[in-house]
Amino acid sequence: MNMTNTVILSGCGILSFLIAWLLGKWLIPWLHKLKFGQTILEDGPTWHQKKQGTPTMGGILFILGFVLSVLAAVVALYTIKTPLLYDGIPCVTMPALLATPYEKVRFWGGIGLALGCGLIGFTDDYIKVVKKRNLGLTATQKLLMQLTLSTAYAVLLYVFGGGKFYIPFIGQVDWGIWYIPFTVFVIVAMTNATNLTDGVDGLCGLTGFVAALALLILSGLSGHLSMGVPAVALAGGLAGFLMWNLHPAQVFMGDTGSLFIGGVLTALAFGIEQPFLLVPIGILYIAENLSVILQVSYFKITHGKRLFKMSPLHHHFEMCGWSENRIVAVFTLVTFIGCAGAVALQVFG
Repeated sequence: MNMTNTVILSGCGILSFLIAWLLGKWLIPWLHKLKFGQTILEDGPTWHQKKQGTPTMGGILFILGFVLSVLAAVVALYTIKTPLLYDGIPCVTMPALLATPYEKVRFWGGIGLALGCGLIGFTDDYIKVVKKRNLGLTATQKLLMQLTLSTAYAVLLYVFGGGKFYIPFIGQVDWGIWYIPFTVFVIVAMTNATNLTDGVDGLCGLTGFVAALALLILSGLSGHLSMGVPAVALAGGLAGFLMWNLHPAQVFMGDTGSLFIGGVLTALAFGIEQPFLLVPIGILYIAENLSVILQVSYFKITHGKRLFKMSPLHHHFEMCGWSENRIVAVFTLVTFIGCAGAVALQVFG
């Protein structure tokens, strides 16, 4: 990519970072004033009770950073006259990248998917902190909203030219109509997995930051240059949010933020037509999700015995005596290794 567009993408990330970071100086005290504090579940680790009252819905910080920086980057890229470069060869301008209906659906539909996920999370958080119902939306309500949103996104992609994506070492595969249920499954699974990962200060934000950077690299390697804009915007926004969320956290992202992260990462993976790379990229999220499924299943089968000391997985390690900082460091390293594997699959697969 040429220098002009490199500067614009860098500026997109920096702008998203600054918005999320600086907005926290105003939003966090405001959330305190409104008493939008997190209620800590009694069945979690007992030492988490000291976090009672910490403001939640902090995902608003990086969502605003994401939206404003994406819009700014798109405006800038649409107004430049020099073409984007790929492997040093002039190819297309930003308008050309979004010239077809399918390209527009992948880009703007992906952003809509992410915002829709964030809205579901916001609704859940609102019920918890305003209505004082700690469990928020019921599992059925949340699932129905996720299924509706993800189905709309999947159908749009399919109708406007989707149905195919790349599988490492196999190549492009046409899934036909099965593309729709597969896409719905991945979206629901990924968003719920990132939601489960948000339980330790900085964990979901830092792993999401690493995953976003990996997808930024993959967007360039795969030639889907337009996907680099939301990828760098998410990375920048999460970096700014982490200024407030690293241990000891001054604000939590809430379901507002964790579901949004899952939505963006999934949209990026389908945007570059390589959703299978979410397996190595999201290996930690998958482990967190599986730990809950295995714990519940084992509990029912054995009539009360537990496979883990507590689930999701990060709580198990807390119960084993690991500090929050150690969990975040190790889990982020696992995510980094998985992301490096995804990049290697793109290069050699």
